[in-house]
Amino acid sequence: MYTTKNFRTKKELKLAVESYNVWASLTPEAQANLPHPRPVTYYQAGPFVSWLGFGGNEPKDGTFCCEGPHYPEPHKWYATCTAKDGVIVKVK
Repeated sequence: MYTTKNFRTKKELKLAVESYNVWASLTPEAQANLPHPRPVTYYQAGPFVSWLGFGGNEPKDGTFCCEGPHYPEPHKWYATCTAKDGVIVKVK
């Protein structure tokens, strides 16, 4: 899987996820006073063909692997990600 944003390093991905998690844990009053970080979303590259099992059938919850940077560049990092409601909430 790929993240929607093309993170150059795994560290960038971790920081983006952590930033969103911290913001999401705040009260609505505190959130109003801070910039809203974008949630880190993801997708399965490839054509959408349901019987092949890729492209469009991403899990909304659970654990999966992400890789980057995006093709055609060679992948330099891999991460085990945990998602909830279509947003990455944890990166290993």
